[in-house]
Amino acid sequence: MSWADSLIKLSTYEVENRQLRLTEIARKRADAETRLRVLIAEGEAESKRATQDAEAGWYHAGFAAGLKVRKAAIQAEIDALEAEERGAREALAEAFEEQKKYEQVAENMRVAQVKETNRRENAELDEVGMRAARRQAS
Repeated sequence: MSWADSLIKLSTYEVENRQLRLTEIARKRADAETRLRVLIAEGEAESKRATQDAEAGWYHAGFAAGLKVRKAAIQAEIDALEAEERGAREALAEAFEEQKKYEQVAENMRVAQVKETNRRENAELDEVGMRAARRQAS
């Protein structure tokens, strides 16, 4: 395995790791968004219950205040995860760029090797042709 192949393999590994990290962050964010939707639904259900039951109305203000705090905490978590996700996307894009660079270098090396092999073969064929021409001329 050449050094270029090793670099490509390492860069592929790095891309895969960054993809897994991005997937994990996206999953965490989706979970947090689901928890936020559940809280919102609970708040709507409690508000509806408070309008129907006078005794529940007494506790609604405390519930609403607690709900507001919990929603703010989850929203802060979502915001942090979104920022982390942006960073992970940028890191993944950089890893892809690096991988493409290494692949391009390896391809250029392969093309250069093919050209050099063809050049040598042509030189050998020219030499054989020149020898044959000399033999016929003598």
